[in-house]
Amino acid sequence: RDIIRLLRDTYSGTMGSEYMHLLDLDERAWLKERMESTTNTPNLDKKEKENILHKLNQAMAFEQFLHKKYIGHKRFSLEGAETLIPMMHFLFEEAGEESIEKFFLGMAHRGRLNILVNIMNKPYRKVFADFEGNIDPETIQGSGDVKYHLGAKGEYKTSNGKSIQVELMPNPSHLESVNPVVEGATRAIQDHHESEDAARKIVPILMHGDAAFAGQGVVAETLNMSQLRGYETGGTIHVIINNQIGFTTLPEDARSTEYASDLAKMILAPIFHVNGDDPEAAVHAIRMAFEYRQKFGKDVVIDLICYRKHGHNEGDEPAFTQPGLYEEIDIHPTVRDLYVKKLLQIGEFTEEEMQEIFDEFDELLQQAFEDAKNDSALEVTDKMLDRSEEDQEDRDLFPDTTYFVEELNEIAIKLNTVPKEFDANPKLLRQLAKRAEIVKKNEKKLDWGFAEALAFGSLLKSGITIRLTGQDVERGTFSHRHAVLHGTKTDQRFTPLNNLSEDQGRFYPFNSHLSEFAALGFEFGYSAAKRDALVIWEAQFGDFVNGAQVIIDQFISASEAKWRQQSSLVMTLPHGFEGQGPEHSSARLERFLQLCAEDNMQVMNLTTPDQYFHALRKQTLQGTKKPLVIMSPKSLLRHPKAVCNVDQLANGKFRPLIPDETTTSKKEVKRLVFCSGKVYYDLLSGRESSGKEKSVAIARVEQFYPFPDQDVTTLLEKYSNVEEIVWCQEEPRNMGGWTFVSPRFTKLLQSGQQLEYAGRQASASPATGQKKIHEAEQEQLVKTAIG
Repeated sequence: RDIIRLLRDTYSGTMGSEYMHLLDLDERAWLKERMESTTNTPNLDKKEKENILHKLNQAMAFEQFLHKKYIGHKRFSLEGAETLIPMMHFLFEEAGEESIEKFFLGMAHRGRLNILVNIMNKPYRKVFADFEGNIDPETIQGSGDVKYHLGAKGEYKTSNGKSIQVELMPNPSHLESVNPVVEGATRAIQDHHESEDAARKIVPILMHGDAAFAGQGVVAETLNMSQLRGYETGGTIHVIINNQIGFTTLPEDARSTEYASDLAKMILAPIFHVNGDDPEAAVHAIRMAFEYRQKFGKDVVIDLICYRKHGHNEGDEPAFTQPGLYEEIDIHPTVRDLYVKKLLQIGEFTEEEMQEIFDEFDELLQQAFEDAKNDSALEVTDKMLDRSEEDQEDRDLFPDTTYFVEELNEIAIKLNTVPKEFDANPKLLRQLAKRAEIVKKNEKKLDWGFAEALAFGSLLKSGITIRLTGQDVERGTFSHRHAVLHGTKTDQRFTPLNNLSEDQGRFYPFNSHLSEFAALGFEFGYSAAKRDALVIWEAQFGDFVNGAQVIIDQFISASEAKWRQQSSLVMTLPHGFEGQGPEHSSARLERFLQLCAEDNMQVMNLTTPDQYFHALRKQTLQGTKKPLVIMSPKSLLRHPKAVCNVDQLANGKFRPLIPDETTTSKKEVKRLVFCSGKVYYDLLSGRESSGKEKSVAIARVEQFYPFPDQDVTTLLEKYSNVEEIVWCQEEPRNMGGWTFVSPRFTKLLQSGQQLEYAGRQASASPATGQKKIHEAEQEQLVKTAIG
């Protein structure tokens, strides 16, 4: 009887646990001992209980105050889940004993304002000012965002005087999309931390909704990262704020599993289910979760079973769809009132002591409200409405991307130098040796992969961190990179770029798991936290970027305008029409161009290795940080004309527009063709076969955005006698660059000039699946362009 009672008290009370699915016997034994020795109950003194009460009151009173003062305003109330606030408070207090330096937080809307004010100490006055519309004009940039999407940075002072940095990452309405962003930011700081146990000092926390945790695919993608070499962060603490409803959808329609947390079993994470009406049990659970994370370096999940007091938002009526549930919720006492009743029953506090805590906080809220009312209201000025842009970049701000020939030669030699004991592939070594000779002799045979390696080497020797990830990037999808060498008969690995010099930057190449959404989100978070690093995500084929569209739309293109969150992320997306069908042709250039505005990012489609070399160096060395999207090549990786020599790397520069450098007399030119990317080489071949080398000039737009207005204007002036101006592209008319460049060119044309289109017809699919049809289309568009 004693044993059964002990087990019931441990596992069948207000806190249950799932850990028998863990395969590691040490983890299971630790959890079992930890729970059964305490019967899963906390041992709290009076001061700690007072802290719980204080935090519960802060959480509840703040929400009720907003509900009374701002009726119907959306705020995604925490009411019903107020226990989250004392949980976070005790987690941070526990962290103060463990030398934690920083927490990265990710969460959706519910309870976000409460976390900001009651954990991160954002002044209540500022929140009330947001509701009043009294926003500081200096904080507005671009479009801004609603208050429950915004991020914040703060400092938490523990009771022992320790300061912990806390960063709540901004998050759009795609509820779980911030998960990989938080993990990436965490990893960036860990990678650049001075101590070896950085993973114990920089900790990610993710707060989820129950329906979102079970339903959003990015959750599974992010969980799958947790133990991977390129993505591990020493374990994440997950808290599911389990409202038992998703908008109006009940659990039986929202998931096929027993619990919302069951997905976490795939990574063998322990799960604690806690009744949100028992804040002491919740505090006990978060402490144990933190201990587990610190000891084993793995993810851990707390399923906080609670409810949602109001509708999905405060303007919603939940009784329309769940009348029975909300009839119960309406009469259910708040967790604060339940805890007050418990404390009075055990006689540790008097009613007067408790009322003093409540009154003091009510006065604080009222004073903050009055202060916010007295703030001056925001006046919308013409400047705020004017988002006109100058596409043309300030070339004077371009950094110097030249590099010493001698240094490039040394890097080329080091790239071909492997340890004597390394069991290298002889065929690959011969290829690398040829590369070194090309640099030494200054031959115009330097290809795309080699130019990239030299760009990486030059930056690493300057102390820059480089992180390169994506599916199969270590070798390169097209076997063009070979950043990591493998032993032929052993499991040896060697990375030449990490063996250039003793004081070089660190090169982190990692093959990613088969993910785009979470994988790209991780790199965005990494680059946002460490903007001076060169962070590159490469799609296996450009089309695969479709799977990461949420990250592109919500973060990469808009994060600076919405949240002042800058990023220097580079995306290389293999793009080009080579008859490989609709899924392996287009990186959807048109989608990126549609997102371009307010100088938010850069979009390039390059034609030569030296352009790629200088683009990478420019991206890293320039002061203003913007994301960079590169339509990277496939067939051009080994095209005999897509080459350069080392002198072009050492003494060249990035050119957004490359004029025709073969036509000698501009007066003889009758037709000027603008193009971008791989089609340039098809046009060269078509011009040669038609014998029109003197009458047709071909210019390359290497950078679509910011659009090179001045360069185009200057070129058109030089060809002012030419009436036939053509835009040629491989992509269908409704895709590619046409709809983007057409109005820009039209605005810049000289008198008498007209812009023509040469390319595929509009199409629902990016490309044909038949190679012969592809070849006929390609031949036709080249003939049309050449005239």
